[in-house]
Amino acid sequence: MAKPEKKLIANNKKAYHEYFLEERYEAGIELHGTEVKSLRTGKCSIKEAFVRVENGEVFIYGMHISPYEKGNIFNRDPLRPKKLLMHKAEIRKLVGKQAEQGYTLVPVEVYFKGSLVKVEIALARGKKLYDKRHDIAKKDMRREAEREFKIRNL
Repeated sequence: MAKPEKKLIANNKKAYHEYFLEERYEAGIELHGTEVKSLRTGKCSIKEAFVRVENGEVFIYGMHISPYEKGNIFNRDPLRPKKLLMHKAEIRKLVGKQAEQGYTLVPVEVYFKGSLVKVEIALARGKKLYDKRHDIAKKDMRREAEREFKIRNL
C-alpha cells in the first residue's frame, strides 16, 4: 500500500535560522470545518507560532489560519490556541526533554497527509549569534560555488 502524499501548506523558515532542530515529531491538529477549508486554500502562517505542553496536553499558539470567506458565523478566531494530538508517551518524552535546559518546541511544517492535517514539531535548542553568522556564511559560500559552476558549464 502506497504512503499518503504529503502536501505542504506552511513552512517555518525562521525556525531553521533561529534553532538547531534535533528531534522531530508528527502531530495531528484539532480543527473546525471552516479552518480545514481555509487550509485547503493554503491560508496559514506559523512564523510566530510556538508549542507548549499544559496539563499533559500539547497546544500550538500563534498559528494563524485566515478566516474562510464563505464561513460567515462558523469562522473561529484565527489566532486561537489549537490542540495538537499526540500519544501520551510522546508527550511525556517531550516534557522530559524540555525540562533539560535550553530546549523548546517549535512548529516546523503544516501539511496534508492524505486528507488529514498534520503539524511537524521539533525539539529545538536556540542558536547563538555566532552560529547564525556561520550558517549565513556557509549559505553564501554554497550559493557562490553554484554560481561559479553554472558559469563554467555554459
